[in-house]
Amino acid sequence: MKKYILIRILKSIVSIFMVVSIVLAMIYTMIPTTKVFEQDPAFRRLSGSDAIFYRYNKLDELGYLDNMTMDDMCRESSDDYAACMISDSEENLRVLQVYEDKGYTIERLVKYQNPDDTSEATVDYIAHYDYNAFQIIFNFWTNLVRVDNSGFVNNTYGKKLSEPVEERYYFGTDQNGVTGLMCSGCRYKYQIYFDGNFPFIHQNIIKLNFGNSFPTNAGVPTMEIISRGQGEQASTEQTFPSGITQTSPYIQTTCEFMPTPDQASLRLFPDQYADCISAYTSPSMIMTSYIFGIASLILVYVIALPFGISMAQHKGKLIDKFGVVVINLLISLPSLALIFFLKYIGSFFGMPDKFPQLGFNDIKSYILPIIILALLSLPSLMMWIRRYMVDQSNADYVKFAKAKGLSQKEIFHKHILKNAIIPIVNGIPGSVILCISGAFITESVFAIPGMGKMLPDSIKVANNNMVITITFILTTLSVLSVLLGDLLMTVVDPRIQLSAKGGD
Repeated sequence: MKKYILIRILKSIVSIFMVVSIVLAMIYTMIPTTKVFEQDPAFRRLSGSDAIFYRYNKLDELGYLDNMTMDDMCRESSDDYAACMISDSEENLRVLQVYEDKGYTIERLVKYQNPDDTSEATVDYIAHYDYNAFQIIFNFWTNLVRVDNSGFVNNTYGKKLSEPVEERYYFGTDQNGVTGLMCSGCRYKYQIYFDGNFPFIHQNIIKLNFGNSFPTNAGVPTMEIISRGQGEQASTEQTFPSGITQTSPYIQTTCEFMPTPDQASLRLFPDQYADCISAYTSPSMIMTSYIFGIASLILVYVIALPFGISMAQHKGKLIDKFGVVVINLLISLPSLALIFFLKYIGSFFGMPDKFPQLGFNDIKSYILPIIILALLSLPSLMMWIRRYMVDQSNADYVKFAKAKGLSQKEIFHKHILKNAIIPIVNGIPGSVILCISGAFITESVFAIPGMGKMLPDSIKVANNNMVITITFILTTLSVLSVLLGDLLMTVVDPRIQLSAKGGD
């Protein structure tokens, strides 16, 4: 079993790598870079050389290319910085040639101080090296895992600091009673910490780096957008490292080092760990989709299991015929038609037709979407439960049990149900885990702020980093759910062996 699990994990890692790499190659090679800036208001306000500088800087941040300004090139490849920065000087042209020989494309930019006077102009150069698909994939995977360390601040922000930061780890309890492993010199002050929130032990040492969102929520890490709360900021009374106690939405255990804090930040965080995530009154997009998904999933199984079992147990009778009609009706109805029909019916009973009308704190906001999500999944689950039960009823062991004199009830509950439930159990982990993905149509119709419409919305505006982030999450969860489903089958029925004899 251990060998089997190890092999499955290795295969899962390969599957995730292949899927994400293919998506990366498609996004970065098949979609024109002009699409990236169509929804960017900052780019539309620029023109001339300013627009070119902005464009290449953003494409550098997004992983399309390596962009070098003249300042960057002179600092890196010249011993005479002043002479290098003089346009078209001997040193300037020599450095440009160095980068051209490396495969960089050199662009000469002319900026006029006065558009009406072309004699007054400044000349600048920019160099960019466009990555191919293999380089883009390599850069993504090599930069995906970010490990914090005590030398991070000095290595990253050394030139911006008046003096080096002391590099050390220490274990203790902070001013708010949070206990954990702290660090001075790391990106995060709290490396490992313990609190009363699930899963109770948290860490900031290892993070997945998917880059920042762009053009929507520009500059914000994609994982933060998905996982941070929504609505209004939720302030609590807390004590800060400076000793000041006041109400604030800051979650101090998330604070990163800030190289150039303002006076307001220094007043609360004299150690400069002042870049903190805020708490919000409403759940994150992931949690919102999960709430609806889990609630609808529970409702589906509560209805489908007893109904499907009863249909199989009374095959050909009234309840079976009624169930078949329900299954066919729900399958044949288009999802959008069913959603709007139930939405219209619900309005007669005082149910809101949009989630934001009553918000997160009113139970009425959840009833209609949960019922609709359940009904959309109900017919397929009922049909498969009935089919598995009927198939098992015709198996040879059932005939043998009848010959031994067992009652129909004993045969059904002790034998048929136990065997028929195995394939259903196999799909439960996937159903539970993938609730996180949300439901695009339902969330769109009810304006639910979940993850369901995030992927199509990100594709529409060419938010590449967000598309890759969601692809990675969903691929990982899908692969994990298949493995967990197989393991759960062995728990339900120990006769099932996932590996051959001898552990092969």
